[in-house]
Amino acid sequence: MTSSTLTKLPRLNAPQLHYLPNGLTIVAEQMPVDAVNLNLWLNVGSYVEPDAINGMAHFLEHMVFKGTERLVSGEFERRIEERGAVTNAATSQDYTHYHVTCAPQDFAKLAPLQIDVVLNPTIADDAFERERLVVLEEIRRSEDNPRRRVFTRVMELGFANSPYQRGVLGEEGVICQLQAQQMRDFHAHWYQPQSMTAVVVGNLPVEDLVSIVAEGFSEYGNCRDLNQELHQALNQKFSQQHNQPFSIYSNYKNYQSDVVVPFTDIFRQEYVDETLQQARLILLWRVPGLNQLNQTYALDILSGILGHGRTSRLVRDLREERGLVSHIGASNMNLQKQGLFYISAQCAVENIPEVEVAILDNIRTLQTELVSEAEINRICKKVANRFIFSNETPSDRASLYGFYQSLIGDLEPAFDYPMHIQRQAADDLMQAAQDYLSPDAYGVVVVKPN
Repeated sequence: MTSSTLTKLPRLNAPQLHYLPNGLTIVAEQMPVDAVNLNLWLNVGSYVEPDAINGMAHFLEHMVFKGTERLVSGEFERRIEERGAVTNAATSQDYTHYHVTCAPQDFAKLAPLQIDVVLNPTIADDAFERERLVVLEEIRRSEDNPRRRVFTRVMELGFANSPYQRGVLGEEGVICQLQAQQMRDFHAHWYQPQSMTAVVVGNLPVEDLVSIVAEGFSEYGNCRDLNQELHQALNQKFSQQHNQPFSIYSNYKNYQSDVVVPFTDIFRQEYVDETLQQARLILLWRVPGLNQLNQTYALDILSGILGHGRTSRLVRDLREERGLVSHIGASNMNLQKQGLFYISAQCAVENIPEVEVAILDNIRTLQTELVSEAEINRICKKVANRFIFSNETPSDRASLYGFYQSLIGDLEPAFDYPMHIQRQAADDLMQAAQDYLSPDAYGVVVVKPN
């Protein structure tokens, strides 16, 4: 085992990185709060799924809690709850993560259980069929949610050249035809130590935190060569069954997934949703993702200047002064391979043309006039405070560390984020607006109530 302390100067965060021979990365930090949080991050989400099994990563997240050879279904939750601990999980486009928070004196008992359910789910056929119904109901509830329907339209247009366009939950038709053995193969392929980051933060010595986690993975020895052989066998098996490769690279024949393909014109899509009370107008631009991290900072600031808070430009202009919208905001979505900068407004149908023109006028202003120092300082203060607030609990820190280590492979950008924001000058922001936010080439999604 090797380790390195990620501290150069005294600062709020002082985690340590540890690497096990089986490829597992452990991030550990002692924190004087009477709790311990274990986060297990896996580099698998809907992005890596072939189209034929879209939704598998999320479905598997459900099945992980349905029992192992050591823990019958429901036993894990019972042991967690009897000690007053909490556990949950989430699946996204880029990752899946599982977490448990407990008292320090319970960590040695509960951490091995969390590791067991993640690494060793039985995925029994009968449990698989029962949980399929739960996942299908989740998909139907999502489709019944107007906000989720609008978001789906935005993702489909914004990520038209990428697997990110697909839903994390998958489609009903795909979920209905998935087989339990496919899931067992999927788990064996992706749920390996070298594809995982274990983050543990809480009030125990770092040596104890690392030792407990390492012990939970002890049956997974130095298995890099074994995993390579296993993956080759699984690839061959999946290819025979589905006439397509199992690997992530099967997506590359259908998507330009590692290349940001900007809009070259105005692409407009309109829909009707009778459940809405007001229209939704979303303008979007394809921008760099986390794999071009240095290009994202200026866009983060621009989203804040345009649409974060009552003093932001779009809120002040379109809602407070002109009354054209009931809500408006801006976001810079940072996924691993690509980003999406979008501005979303709610307004009366008759106001849509005027609102779109006003948004573009604000974009043009960013491209031609330097942002004031006061506006930049406002965003910097919000970023700094948000960073402090997101470090208050073991769960907060474990999530922060897991996200950056898993998706970027480096913890330093997590700590340096406020500094990078503060380094953005007015001319950097103008250049980013010119490079990525063209007022003549963007996507538009309009959803009308009738």
